[in-house]
Amino acid sequence: MTDPTPQPVAPQPAAPLTAAEDKQWASFAHFGGILWILPSLIIFLVFKDRGNLTRQESKEALNWQITWIGAWIILEILWIITAAVFFPLALLIGFLQFALYVVNLVFSILGGVKVNGGGSYRYPVAVRLIK
Repeated sequence: MTDPTPQPVAPQPAAPLTAAEDKQWASFAHFGGILWILPSLIIFLVFKDRGNLTRQESKEALNWQITWIGAWIILEILWIITAAVFFPLALLIGFLQFALYVVNLVFSILGGVKVNGGGSYRYPVAVRLIK
């Protein structure tokens, strides 16, 4: 007779993004940098195979976020060490952390605006870990 258990259905590949959606998600990858690394990472993992612009721009945004968080962690470690030894230097390092955060905001907004306007954005200081 027939087997009553149904065969599992293979998952369907996700539909490619339209040009407008591709530009939208690519700009969101940059704007998401305001909230640190998570939005760029999620957009890269979910949409990288669905649109060329999204793949390119989310990879660029993710590389910047990795670079930025690495610098942030280094400054945080230096701050902890100097706070215990020489507090005025810790204040300077704290100011550098704040300045680094402002740079992240500015770069993320510039990238999002440029991509939303139809261009491409390359961060001036980013280690390209994801190829």
